[in-house]
Amino acid sequence: MELNLIQKITVWAIPVIFAITLHEAAHGYVAKYFGDKTAWMLGRVTLNPLKHIDLVGTILVPLSILLMSKLLGGGFILFGWAKPVPVNFGALHHPKRNMLWVALAGPAANLIMAVFWALIIKLGISMGDNYTQPMALMGAAGIFINAILMALNLLPLPPLDGGRIALSLLPNRYAYRYAQIEPYGFYILLALMFIGWLGLILSPLLALILMFTSNFSGLSHGDLVTLIGIITS
Repeated sequence: MELNLIQKITVWAIPVIFAITLHEAAHGYVAKYFGDKTAWMLGRVTLNPLKHIDLVGTILVPLSILLMSKLLGGGFILFGWAKPVPVNFGALHHPKRNMLWVALAGPAANLIMAVFWALIIKLGISMGDNYTQPMALMGAAGIFINAILMALNLLPLPPLDGGRIALSLLPNRYAYRYAQIEPYGFYILLALMFIGWLGLILSPLLALILMFTSNFSGLSHGDLVTLIGIITS
């Protein structure tokens, strides 16, 4: 089975938009809970995707990846980003301690969404042949994009969420030194991608997430991987 470009866009659009935007909204909700109302005052503590969509990161980059994947025969990992939710860590009740929970909120939201999309697959299977294929493909897309975002953001590299988590756990003197990496974090990430190490680093966690979510989908881990192969080829 092979999907054309329009079918791929249809399968990926909703999962990508909600994976990216709810990740950011989760940061805003938890930051507000711990005392920082910056995102709240800017209208970013909302589940409305329109408040979080970034023209380049949420629309143009994913569309470009889908187009290149179709033209070049697959092999591309779909990803993107939303407008980052502003967080004033100094306004949190306990800045260093609360930073941990604010940072964890995004990956946790992605895990919850991955389980949600797994349940969509299970629902599609239970509804019969007319619904199984479209719901299974969209569910697989939802699982995969959320697994990628969760694994990527848990890398202990500032300014990614994993970097924030590391900063919150390190003793102050080491945290200060580690924070100096932040201006170079994006370039380090690009370098890891360029030399082919990023996929190797992320693969174990991606595999664990897929095995976990397959338990909620009504599919075996192998069948879920096959579905993901269809929508990424």
